[in-house]
Amino acid sequence: MKYKRLVVPGRFQPPHRGHLETIRFALGLAEEVIVVIGSAQESFSLRNPLTAGERMLLLRKLLMEEMREHMERLYVVPVMDVQMHKTWVQYLKMLLPPFDGVVSGNELVLLLFEDMGLAAIRPPMLEPEKCNGTIIRSKIVERGEWKECVPPSLREELEKLGFAERVRRLAGSRG
Repeated sequence: MKYKRLVVPGRFQPPHRGHLETIRFALGLAEEVIVVIGSAQESFSLRNPLTAGERMLLLRKLLMEEMREHMERLYVVPVMDVQMHKTWVQYLKMLLPPFDGVVSGNELVLLLFEDMGLAAIRPPMLEPEKCNGTIIRSKIVERGEWKECVPPSLREELEKLGFAERVRRLAGSRG
């Protein structure tokens, strides 16, 4: 392993196949991976429909089913936003175990970690034009097909949470 510990941040609204592959990629590079659930204070909005607790449960279920053999190498931590980009990595250093860098497809996140002298690794992206949280939520509002973007192990859990209906209601859709 090249790194002791890497951070994989995301909002996970909802967790999808791309997130799973990014975490898998990070596990191939590091002894441990810290999955950071960002915007933990946000919920019940179209951009952030799920609560931090719901996202924690969904991620735990997903990781237990897809990566059970690596659970001792994974942390899942909710983190509230700070509204100053320059201080975000320092904020994470205060909240998390020591880490060597980040694995992210977000250019701002990569830039912030690079600015702090840490590793900033872009993972291979799994169909970002088809399956990302924004697209999934848009497809739900438009009553399009979105479930193929979500690992099968989470579909039932999202249904139990009333995820699709919540997203539609938050968007003001009533059809």
